Amino acid sequence: MSAKEPDAKTRLVQAAIQKLESLELAGVTQMPRATARARATAASSAGEATAARVRPPDALPSQPSTAPSPLEVLRGEVAACTRCAELASTRTQTVFGVGNPQARLCFLGEAPGADEDLQGEPFVGRAGQLLTKIIEACKLSRTDVYILNVLKCRPPGNRTPAPEEADNCRGFLDRQLEIIRPEFICCLGAVAAQSLLRTTVTISRLRGQWFEYRGSRVICTFHPSYLLRNPSAKKDVWEDMKRLMERMGTPVG
Repeated sequence: MSAKEPDAKTRLVQAAIQKLESLELAGVTQMPRATARARATAASSAGEATAARVRPPDALPSQPSTAPSPLEVLRGEVAACTRCAELASTRTQTVFGVGNPQARLCFLGEAPGADEDLQGEPFVGRAGQLLTKIIEACKLSRTDVYILNVLKCRPPGNRTPAPEEADNCRGFLDRQLEIIRPEFICCLGAVAAQSLLRTTVTISRLRGQWFEYRGSRVICTFHPSYLLRNPSAKKDVWEDMKRLMERMGTPVG
């Protein structure tokens, strides 16, 4: 029977002993120490190899993007707009929009009022406070939806927007809606409804119906400022909101 073959560790020890014996026969009595530079190089190589195994290049943290969002780019364009000379010369600031940029539902009004012109946010005055209550009654919050107006500047004296003013702002409105891509749009009042749908039909006749605008389902109701003057119409708006919430799949009582 042949002798058992030595394992790798044993062979390595035997080779080292043979090497030392050969050096001794050659007159070598001591071995030089490794230099500091050699030790550092070896340690660095070992460290790099370990790091490469522990954290590969594709695991390195990516740098956060600093590019502005499409809505922010559009906001800047709106702020610089002077297409309507009267509005540009009398406004405090433009009023772009506010809310969730990925909202399923947008509320569209007609134009900023005095409070909105001062604060730069749509629907913050008395009518805005009423809109907030309507939204909350639908089991939503202002951060769940997106709120915007047909006009981005306040007409002097809160007058009704002129058709040419709405036309000047139409490109901004369409681009906002293209970016947000809401499933539903609720038009608040005649100006918003007629402007978006390109119609002259009264708001009373538009109510209770569904329309379509570039892939979004559109419902129309009275403007909150109208409800402040005509509280009895609140029940009509609530019926519209129930119809809207049911279509969205979140019915309310």
